[in-house]
Amino acid sequence: MAAGANIALLEASERAERRRFLALPMPALLLTAVICIVPVGILFWVSFVGPEGFTLENYTRILENPGYLKILRTTFSISVTITILAILLGFPLAYYISTLPDRAAAICLGLVLVPFWTSLLVRTYAWLVLLQRQGLINDFFLWLGVIDEPMRLAYNRFGTTIGMLHIVLPFFVLPMFAAIKSLDRDWLRAAANLGASPVRAFWTVLVPLTIPGLVAGALLVFVYSLGFYVTPEILGGGRVTMVAMKVQQNATIYADWGAASSLALILLIITLAIFFGIERVLRRQRGGGN
Repeated sequence: MAAGANIALLEASERAERRRFLALPMPALLLTAVICIVPVGILFWVSFVGPEGFTLENYTRILENPGYLKILRTTFSISVTITILAILLGFPLAYYISTLPDRAAAICLGLVLVPFWTSLLVRTYAWLVLLQRQGLINDFFLWLGVIDEPMRLAYNRFGTTIGMLHIVLPFFVLPMFAAIKSLDRDWLRAAANLGASPVRAFWTVLVPLTIPGLVAGALLVFVYSLGFYVTPEILGGGRVTMVAMKVQQNATIYADWGAASSLALILLIITLAIFFGIERVLRRQRGGGN
């Protein structure tokens, strides 16, 4: 009887301790619910409400209207392009910085973080000064005689991609640098001792071991790119329309909150589906699930 009473007492104490630990994050969870979950819930509700009550008109309009589908394709294609470019540019940069001495690496990381110290709007207009027809780049190539007339570098998809890539690149470099820096260099030395060339050791040892950092950085860049508004609005010159721009038009110009919220929710659902798909693929590769 005494042993049973002791076990019951220990179990009650354990339950009480769990409740106390659960109470610790409750303020943060409540704040998250108020800031994130409640607004999304309101958007969800508004997207199904019309003048006559419940309706699916907002969603059917998006699925049947070629203009909306084109905007979604443009948004995802630009985001995928920027993510690929960020990987191609950011991976070598992060690897190079990781090979530097600590002082030099800190200086290089500071240079990578410089864009964060400037307003996004200022950076976008700076690219406009560089890329427009009378911009510095066109003037320079005209002065060299490389081109006979100014190139169309701004007010199109090219200028939008360049401006967005400059803004999101640090979001890939930082997690990639952390992943490479945390890697045990003995693996690379072991590969070299077994006869692997530096290139082969890079592709067969370093790259596979840093996949988590690569995926994390790529997802950050991709998700950030999906929500861009200012940069495509300015550098696109009205020729590049992304989802955030259309949401703003529906809400402020047409005062159609149902169309705006439904488009935003479709983008959110597609993004979450991509997240879960990537997570499932990575889990299968690690052998952690079916």
